[in-house]
Amino acid sequence: MTPLVLSAPLVLAAPLWRTIPQPLVLRVLVAAVGLVLIAAELWWFLGRHGGDVVASEGEQGVQEITIAVDGGYSPSQIRVKAGRPVRLRFHRTDPSGCVAQVIFPDFQRTLDLPLGATTSIELLPTRPGPYPFHCGMNMVRGSIEAE
Repeated sequence: MTPLVLSAPLVLAAPLWRTIPQPLVLRVLVAAVGLVLIAAELWWFLGRHGGDVVASEGEQGVQEITIAVDGGYSPSQIRVKAGRPVRLRFHRTDPSGCVAQVIFPDFQRTLDLPLGATTSIELLPTRPGPYPFHCGMNMVRGSIEAE
């Protein structure tokens, strides 16, 4: 076997870009803004928005509340009394496909939300504690807090 011989010397080409050193203040400012934006995104998707709203009592002792669906659930935190039926009325004005459905995992129930309409569901929280609900993609969330 003959050894491999290079006929031309290897020449390293100069890079097509040049690094421009940035002042330390600018680098710290960019990192701080990035951290603030990450915190804002986490708060938007995972944080609690708004205070608790108490469901009102309707006919025959059914607790009722209307929830607006427009970029989220408003109100998203609902307080009810445990052991009594709850009627949630969802009024959807958001055309996003993500909020076209609401899922109640603890009750094993799903409700389709047609655009521009009000749709109701009745649930019975038997024990005190939180009962979360969320959109079909689990990005928009709310909670029923039974006392």
